[in-house]
Amino acid sequence: MNKHITTIMPETTDLSRRSFLVGTAATGLVLGYAGVPGIESASAAAPANFEPSVWYAISPDGLVTVTCGKADMGQHIASTMAQIVCEELGAKWSDMRVQLASNDPKFNDPVLGAQITGGSWSTMMNFEAMSRAGAAGRMALTEAAAAAMGQPASELVVRDSMIVHSKSKKQMSFAEIVKSGKATKTFTPDELKAIKLKTPDQYTMIGVSVPQLDIPSKTNGTAKYGIDVMLPGMAYGAIVTPPVRFGATVKSVDDSAAKKVPGFIKAVILDDKTQTTSGWVVAVAGTYANAKKAAQVLKIAYDGGPNAKLSSQSLLDEAKRLQGLEDSGQFFVKDGDPAAAFGTAAKVVEAEYTTSINIHAPMEPMNATAEFKGDILHIYSGNQFATRSGAIAAGAAGIDPKFVVMHQHWLGGGFGRRLDADMMVPAVQAAKAVGKPVKVIYSRENDMTMDFSRPLTFQRVKAGVDGDGKLIALSHDVVSAWPTARWGIPDFLTPSVDKKGPLDSFTVNGADFFYTVPNHYVRAIKNELAHNATPSGQLRSVAPGWTFWAVESMIDEIAAATGKDPAQFRISLLDGAGKNDGGAQRLRNTLLAAMGLAGYGSRKLPKGEGMGVACVSSQERASASWTACVAHVAVAPSGEVTVKKLTVATDVGTQVHPDNIRAQVEGAALWGLSLAMYEKATLKDGGIEQTNFDSYRPLRMSQVPEVAVAVIANGEKATGVGEPAVTVVAPAIGNAIFNASGARVRALPITAEAVKAGMKA
Repeated sequence: MNKHITTIMPETTDLSRRSFLVGTAATGLVLGYAGVPGIESASAAAPANFEPSVWYAISPDGLVTVTCGKADMGQHIASTMAQIVCEELGAKWSDMRVQLASNDPKFNDPVLGAQITGGSWSTMMNFEAMSRAGAAGRMALTEAAAAAMGQPASELVVRDSMIVHSKSKKQMSFAEIVKSGKATKTFTPDELKAIKLKTPDQYTMIGVSVPQLDIPSKTNGTAKYGIDVMLPGMAYGAIVTPPVRFGATVKSVDDSAAKKVPGFIKAVILDDKTQTTSGWVVAVAGTYANAKKAAQVLKIAYDGGPNAKLSSQSLLDEAKRLQGLEDSGQFFVKDGDPAAAFGTAAKVVEAEYTTSINIHAPMEPMNATAEFKGDILHIYSGNQFATRSGAIAAGAAGIDPKFVVMHQHWLGGGFGRRLDADMMVPAVQAAKAVGKPVKVIYSRENDMTMDFSRPLTFQRVKAGVDGDGKLIALSHDVVSAWPTARWGIPDFLTPSVDKKGPLDSFTVNGADFFYTVPNHYVRAIKNELAHNATPSGQLRSVAPGWTFWAVESMIDEIAAATGKDPAQFRISLLDGAGKNDGGAQRLRNTLLAAMGLAGYGSRKLPKGEGMGVACVSSQERASASWTACVAHVAVAPSGEVTVKKLTVATDVGTQVHPDNIRAQVEGAALWGLSLAMYEKATLKDGGIEQTNFDSYRPLRMSQVPEVAVAVIANGEKATGVGEPAVTVVAPAIGNAIFNASGARVRALPITAEAVKAGMKA
């Protein structure tokens, strides 16, 4: 794959950063085991260690071990947290180590909130707190060294795990100070807040592509993933799932054939009070191979339940019906009066956009190992939401959450899939039923057909322009299942602006864009049928993966209808007026950067080729990452589309690890391409039809285009990079297809048939 890497440094601008606090005590998902006999934190440090913060400890040998409260699924967030600490602490990078946090309540930080990894939040929401933790450690070590040397602390310099007196050249290592036991200074929250942090021009670690700390163990095989867990006396569980995604119940199980399988122990029918699963059976045996054999010969009779006849088409039909009702849904944005503006508009443009069901399918399939030690339940797994997952495990076991200890592991891919904890339910109930530890591993078929998928969506957008071609009104209805509402956590819902009750903003984020439109409505409509039949989750990019598909496609449609260049039309809308101040300028800069790097408009393309643009403020408006894409495509007369090049520009504010940022942006862009052109799951008779990669086909290596990335690092607060580029690619490709062929596509994934039909229209 060819790569062109550019770094652009524009002027700094303000970023209004979202303060996302999860009040776990209010949600009923508190995971606290303090004071419970027999439980110790998995991350408890030895007494001789110096712990300036709950998030890291310095041992007497000078090694600094950072505890990462985020799930690491290959995005190297553990190393990123260590790098942020290292910058302010003044440690040597070779002295840094990382470990993953347990669900000890001490890690439910009052500032950082619950242990959740998603939304591209990790770096942006942890940067300051981890910086202050590092700075506090440096100050405590410096104070101790000053006392030991008999020199003023103001004359000491900290660098590479050494503290040196600038005049006498006396020095002490971190190891010597920790061994002395003299580093005892502690900080109140107010004192932490008052610490003056480094400015970007003082950084020596931030902005450097240091070696990732997790790579050695992942390459020599010592890193432990959930699937690697081995416990003494452990049995294995293979699940049998019903033909219906959700709502089925087990009527009977005949295990007579399974009893002939060597090592078969029991078939366990799940009784899941958490309603995470329905109609599942677990075959337990001494080995995984025999558990699978036993599962295959179980004869299970099901009641298919209320969703047994539903299909993708019936979910789409219901979405369209709901959108047509004037009183359905709640308003997410309600500015001005679009209806009145449409009445005076010189031109009105309307369109409908759809996206299909999409599956996560991480390479490491779902797995969990459960073990009861007396009254204590130990769960071994990799998950993205320890705060909620522990509560699910407790609910499956019928115990108080304070008796659950979660052992976090590296994740072999997550992408939002491991925000859910369904894999813990069969492990817990099987272990309880057979009286020994049980590891449950999903087959690929289990993983795909029971995925908490990206929901099928239907969107209708209507826009009005005045006689000068200026956009004066836009209404946008978004109909889908509500993934976050399914969690039952009030803090994750957003009050509607029309006071009709809370809505799931994670289904409409992105529709509240940074373009200046005086009359703008966004309505979030819950498709209850889809919500029940296809329990949905958060797939990498979440709502902006579909909302920007509609918004950025519509902006191009308006530009075409008014005879304007779509890029220049966007620039005119990004004027920073009113609430869009600051953010619009940063988005405009990324668009200009992408256009410049791609050579947009600078040359005449061959017949059948075209470039398309899109720019987005993913993930959420208040915690945006400014990202733009120029897609270059070739369209054959048959309608076949070849994506020749993707050029992506992203404003990351402060870049911690440049190489990792580029890798994340490239990976996100290719995932966006995969969703745009190839990935589609369908519902038939209540079940997902695609069971493996032969029928659910993501992007192949041979289909990877050239990817160019421009990183804008301007010293502003760090933003997220894991997801935004996913959201910008599909509309850029769709817009490029129109410029290449005249075909307007409005459904994902884009098919040759749809393009050819558009060319004829």
